[in-house]
Parts: sequence; structure tokens; C-alpha cells
Amino acid sequence: MEDTNSLIQIRKDKIEQIKNEFNVNPFPYRYDVTDCSNEIIDNFKKYSEEERIVSIAGRIMALRIMGKASFCTIQDKAGKIQLYVSDKNIGNDPYSLFKILDIGDIIGVKGTVKKTKVGEITVYITELTLLTKNIRPIPIVKEKDGESFDLFSNKELRYRNRQLDLIVNQDVKETFFKRISIIKNIKKILDSKEFMEVETPILQPLYGGASAAPFISHHNALDIDLYLRISLEPYLKRLIVGGFDRVYEIGKCFRNEGIDRTHNPEFTMLELYQSYGDFNDMMSLAEELIIETALAINGTTKVKMGDTEIDLKGPWKKIKMTDAIKEYSGIDVMALSDSELESEVKKHGGEIKGEFIRGLAINELFELLVEDKLIDPTFITHQPVETTPLCKPDTEDEKFLQRFELIINGTEFANAYSESNDPVFQRKTLYEQSLRRVVDDEAPPMDENFVQAIEAGMPPTGGMGIGMDRLVMLLTGETSIRDVLLFPTMKPE
Repeated sequence: MEDTNSLIQIRKDKIEQIKNEFNVNPFPYRYDVTDCSNEIIDNFKKYSEEERIVSIAGRIMALRIMGKASFCTIQDKAGKIQLYVSDKNIGNDPYSLFKILDIGDIIGVKGTVKKTKVGEITVYITELTLLTKNIRPIPIVKEKDGESFDLFSNKELRYRNRQLDLIVNQDVKETFFKRISIIKNIKKILDSKEFMEVETPILQPLYGGASAAPFISHHNALDIDLYLRISLEPYLKRLIVGGFDRVYEIGKCFRNEGIDRTHNPEFTMLELYQSYGDFNDMMSLAEELIIETALAINGTTKVKMGDTEIDLKGPWKKIKMTDAIKEYSGIDVMALSDSELESEVKKHGGEIKGEFIRGLAINELFELLVEDKLIDPTFITHQPVETTPLCKPDTEDEKFLQRFELIINGTEFANAYSESNDPVFQRKTLYEQSLRRVVDDEAPPMDENFVQAIEAGMPPTGGMGIGMDRLVMLLTGETSIRDVLLFPTMKPE
């Protein structure tokens, strides 16, 4: 294989040749594109009968130079199409220029659409314009039939060079087209239900709404530390207090945590809040959002994660956390003493930071023994009250919450509450949570301004967060979060 640096130099030399010998600017300012590959292919009969002149632009992905007539394949936003290039049709100088072009160059062409002798739809070009001269080779090689294929065998290399990955792997591009469509569809449903899309601060003087370590920055002019948000919750609830009855935001959150198959330090969340609703309303909405989006994107409620096929068709199973532990592990946590419960946690490799807290131990057992066994969509409800200070206790048993987590294929996809709107209770629970910072550095600090906002009066509210990256994974069949993030977080080389 040739040294990349020498190939780059050869292509730089070609730039000078193109300028001096052909008097052509290899980097012009614009080009009028009126057609794209899929439109031409789908409407071939009409285009060919009308002898319509098409104007398309794209990147050269394959070249077959053959004397005075050649073929190449270009790739545009919609796919690939073959071009027939001859000196007879475009002239000697433009054809001589074409013959020194490389895979990776971007060209604009005009011509008529015909079929070759072997029946391939082809643009017979009458005009060629070089739009960009590539100097860094893209990782493709020619096959015998002239098509090209991906040389990225190392996924980390692909993540670090996503622009090249998108050029040579059409399936990767399709995944991100789907991601865009998924987010558009979610917004469409919420907009139809009169939810208002809003924007809240990313840089915050205090962080909250979840238990996670934040990223810290410093503002020089104010001489204060600021935090990248770990959740969208605190400011969206302020809007509920202010009279925005239904709000949502799809935005980036940041948590200074490890990286694995379902975690990236920068990720996208949907959070929404509905005045005068509760966690039951959020269950119905979660089902509708995910099922309707699956149908809109894939035309079916069935998805495949690795070798596992999952049907998202509702209604989804609902089960209390304590009942799920008993069903899937045989352990009746309600019948255990504190010491017995602590022993079970330690026996299965779990840990409770600081002093023993019964509710946290129950939650730990669920995560250890149950979560990865839940494949079909399942609402796990009524978590222990100690697991969150932002949720209302259940009316039947105040040791548990009106909360659910949606688990699919062993992974949490959504978290929802009947939101706490009692300011006295809220102050107490947030303060108690902040005291755990001495043993748990992920516990957020006390947010006095948030409590004061609730003191102004927040209506009964249902709230929900959905991890958008995980939802995209589910609906595209990808098994790593890095495959649905255009630019995942990577350690510098």
C-alpha cells in the first residue's frame, strides 16, 4: 500500500496541474443542482422519453478509464448513479481533466439519462465541472466490477473518522437519517398534543434532577463555577410553575461517568412535563410515543437487538418493583429484615454507599437480579421512596413512589414520576439527599432556588424522561450507543 503522505502530495501536484494546464479552479464557489440519483432512477422512463437535461453533483466512488470513453459512479445525498463520460460528448480538454481525477473528488455534471447495453441507468454527460479536488484518499478500493467497498474493519477508526465512515458506508448514513426521522416524529406527536418545545440553560450554577457527577467549568467575568446540566428537569419544572402547562425539550445532557455500550458522557434526553397529569398519564404517553414512532420509521412494532426480536406492540406489562424481584429472583424483600436484606445485597455483589438504607437496598437488588431479564417492554413501578426526592409517594403506601422505569431488552429507556409539588416535603427530601454527598459524590447539592420556585405553587404534574440515543438504538437495531452518535466521545490518540 502506498504511503498516505506520498498520495497526498501527488494529489496536491494535480491541483497545480489543474490550475495551470487546464486553467480550472478546483474549488469553485457553487453549482446548480436540480436532480438527485434516486429521482433519476425512479423516474427513468419519463426523464429518458423527454430527453431531459439533468444536473447532479456527487463524489466519485468508482472509476473505469477506457481510452476515449469511460464510466464512473458518483454518490450524492440519495445514493449512487453511473455516469458515461466521453471526449466526443464533453470535448478533449474536459475529458483529459476527467482522466486525472481520483476517487473522492466531487464533480457536477449535466446530461441525458439512458440505459447502457447491459441495462444500467446512466447519465450520459455533456458537461463536467470539478467542484472539489480530494487530496486525502478515502478508505475504499475497487472491486472487479468497478464498485467500491468499505476498508474500515476497525470500528474505533470509523468513530474517529465519521466523515469517512458516512462516505463509504451507506448503512451508517441510513442509521443517522433514521435518527433524524425518529426525533422529528417524536416532536410531531408532542406538538399535536399541545406540548410546547422550549430551551433551557445548559450551563447552570447548580446541577440537579438526577444522581450523577457533573462536568465543571468556570466563568471568568462572573468568577463563578458553572456546571454542564446532568438533567433537563429543574428548569422545565420552573416553566410549569410559570404557567406553561405542557412543555418538552430534546437536548444534550452531560454526566462525568464511564463509557460503555449504553453510556456516553454527552447524550440526548427528551424530558416532558404535563400539568394536571400523573405517572399513569406518562405510561400511556410513553407507549404511544414509542409504538407510533416505530410504526412511522419501520412500518412494524417488531425490532431486533442483536439476535433478540422484540415486539413493542402494547399494552406493556406493569409490575411493582418488589413484585418483580420476587417473580424473577424468588426473593420476597417485603418479608426480609434490614439485616437480611443487606446480606442479600452483599451476597449478590451489590453495595450501598454509606449507612444502610432499606429502599436503596431494594433498588440495588432489582438492578442486580432482575433488570437484565426484562426483554419485552415492562413498566417497573413503585420504587422505594428513598430512590428519588423529586417524586410523590404513593397514596396507598408512602414507603413507595408513584414512579415507573421502562425497561426493554434489559435496559432503562424511560423514567417518569407523579412530580412532587409539596414545597415543604420537597425541601426536606432534597436536603436529605444533599447530606449523602459525604458518602456519595453523585448526590446533587441542595437547590434552594428550585424549592423557592415550587413554593410559588406548582400544579399536579406528570413528568417523564426518555433517553433518545437508546431509543434510536432500539429502532435501528444498533447494539452500541456509539453507532447512533455521529461523534461519540473518544480519548485523543
